[in-house]
Amino acid sequence: MGPARPLGPRDTRLTYILNRLLSLVLTLLLISVITFSVTNILPGDVAMMIMGTQSNPEALEGLRNSLGLNDPLVVQYGRWMAGMLSGDFGASLIFKTDIGPLLVQKMTASAFLVVLSMTFALACAVPLGVWAAVHRDRWQDTASSTTSLLGVSLPDFFWGIVMILVFARWLGWLPSSGFVEPSESFTGALRHALLPSLALGLGLMAHLTRMTRSAMTGILEQEFIRVARAKGLSEGTVVWRYALANAVGPVITIAGLQIGYLFGSIIVIESLFGYTGMGWLTYQALLNRDLPLIQASVFVIAAVVMVTNLIVDLLYRAVDPRIRLG
Repeated sequence: MGPARPLGPRDTRLTYILNRLLSLVLTLLLISVITFSVTNILPGDVAMMIMGTQSNPEALEGLRNSLGLNDPLVVQYGRWMAGMLSGDFGASLIFKTDIGPLLVQKMTASAFLVVLSMTFALACAVPLGVWAAVHRDRWQDTASSTTSLLGVSLPDFFWGIVMILVFARWLGWLPSSGFVEPSESFTGALRHALLPSLALGLGLMAHLTRMTRSAMTGILEQEFIRVARAKGLSEGTVVWRYALANAVGPVITIAGLQIGYLFGSIIVIESLFGYTGMGWLTYQALLNRDLPLIQASVFVIAAVVMVTNLIVDLLYRAVDPRIRLG
């Protein structure tokens, strides 16, 4: 029997992906335990919410038994997880409908908002960050840093209020609230999503601008950039083709991590704009103590954030071959 074959790049890459998938599954399992435990501590009786506060005590107790609410928490958690894995999220107490289709509809609406926010943030942050790094310690850098600091310091709901006052109330260009399905009217969906996506994207743009400037500043000081300039390459080629190509990895990573930030802020923004997406749905569930909907919403948002971060992490390693897998 000969010596073992050394692991090649493809084997290492597969091992890394499998390890990340295992970590993802374990993390989601932990999130499910925390979500289920915390929501069961919240005040409120599911049976009473279904039948009303004036219901007969015997009828309430019978409903609790039929729903399994008197079973041990471990048994309830196992039943809940089995339903989640099979696609059965239960029924919403306030919307009186199956939670699964409701989550799909609302997550699609919020995904449209998040994509618009991320597109706006990256489209503005990358040029601003590059501009600041190229003009380091000059007025352009100061202006970019001041703008970024302002964006980071002020909360998203403040920008939302500004958007409503300026573009909806004073100028009357865009609606201040509401939601339209993209399948019904893409133009209508875009008009209703534009202001909340800008409010979400401004804070994110500030973070990404600072990250782009920091990454570009370090790259522009490296030896290969000086060699490229010494060869007579134009400044535009050096900055955009060589420097930015090497700085884009960290920017992608930070952008991916900010998906969680967007879904955290989206509850406030969607409620402010009356945009009936996943954030609005979660807020309504919390407001009305809809425990099955709270459990499903929190778990699904966490799963989306975790999977997105995994995809971004793998994309980072594909973009930057210097990152060793393993």
